[in-house]
Amino acid sequence: MTQTFSRQAQLFIKLVLLGGVGGVVVAALAWKATTARPYAQGEPVVQPVPFSHKHHVADDGIDCRYCHTGVETDAFAGMPPLSTCMTCHSQLYTDEPVLAPLIAAWTEDTPLPWRRVHDLPDFVYFDHSAHVTHGVGCSSCHGRVDRMPLTWRAAPLTMEWCLDCHRRPERHLRPADAVFDMAWTPPPDQLRRGRELAAHYRIDRDRLIECSTCHR
Repeated sequence: MTQTFSRQAQLFIKLVLLGGVGGVVVAALAWKATTARPYAQGEPVVQPVPFSHKHHVADDGIDCRYCHTGVETDAFAGMPPLSTCMTCHSQLYTDEPVLAPLIAAWTEDTPLPWRRVHDLPDFVYFDHSAHVTHGVGCSSCHGRVDRMPLTWRAAPLTMEWCLDCHRRPERHLRPADAVFDMAWTPPPDQLRRGRELAAHYRIDRDRLIECSTCHR
C-alpha cells in the first residue's frame, strides 16, 4: 500500500490536531473560570473614603436615586459627582480625617478614584434601567445595601445566577413602587403575582435567554 503522507507530515498533522484539541480545552477552562468567578462575594471593597450606605440610607434616609441618578434611565446607574457629596459635607464633618480625600479632591478639582464593587467582565452587557423599570428591585442584586457599613457584593453575578432569574423572572418581580424598597420580601403568592407583573411589564421571556441580550 502506497503511503499517502510522509512520517514528517503525519507527525505535523498529529501535532496540529493535538494543538486544536488543547486549544478547545483551554478555552473551555477559561470560560468556566470566568463565568464561575465569585467576584469577591461578601468581602467589603476598600475605597478611598469608607462610604457607609448604612449611615446614608438607613440612618439619614437618602434615596438610592439621589446619588445614582441614572439608574432609571441609563445602562449605568451612575456615580455621584463630588458636588453631590459636598452638598452636605461642605458643612458637615469637614475636619474629619476620614473625609480628607474627599475634601482634597473637591478642593483640587480632581476625581476621587472609587473602586467598582460590581465589576462585570467586558463581554457582559448589563442595563440598570431595563431591570429597574421592569420590576427588579435593587436588593435583588445588591442585597441589603442599606445595612452595609462598607459595600460588598451580595450576589455571585455569575452567568448561571443571571440566567436563573432570566428563565423564571416571576420569582423576583415587584410592583413599581417597591423597586427601591430595600426591605421588600416576596409575598406568599409571589409566583402568581410575578406572572401578572411579567405580563404588565411586557417581559419577553424568549428574549431574556437569547445570547445577544447580555453579549453584544
